[in-house]
Amino acid sequence: MFAPTATSADEQATLPFSKAVRVGDMLYLSGELGAKPGAMMLVPGGIGPETRQTMENIKATLEASGSDMDHVVKCLVMLADIGEWAEMNEVYRTYFKPGRYPARSALGASGLALGARVEIECMARVKEDS
Repeated sequence: MFAPTATSADEQATLPFSKAVRVGDMLYLSGELGAKPGAMMLVPGGIGPETRQTMENIKATLEASGSDMDHVVKCLVMLADIGEWAEMNEVYRTYFKPGRYPARSALGASGLALGARVEIECMARVKEDS
């Protein structure tokens, strides 16, 4: 069964996608950028701060959808400059327990929305008690 998860009415009215969709016990998150919630502007400071905000946005969407970072099983990382891989990875790894990283793919991409340095999408299991 397909079920979009909760997002604000304002977000849904302006964006042609759901932040997350639940199918059975899986959540499929749309790509996230390093913009503060409710803003269409990236946080300043480049790849490090953008990655941190991106991961905070993912964490918030997961928690609002009955999951958390411990239940992420796969991520796709898109970088405007693959040369920023190490800086992104330094922040990314802090959101997971050592040795319990999700599967991940990554690619260099041009033209990310809002001129972002990074976009990350994830798939996660819903917590058993949700």
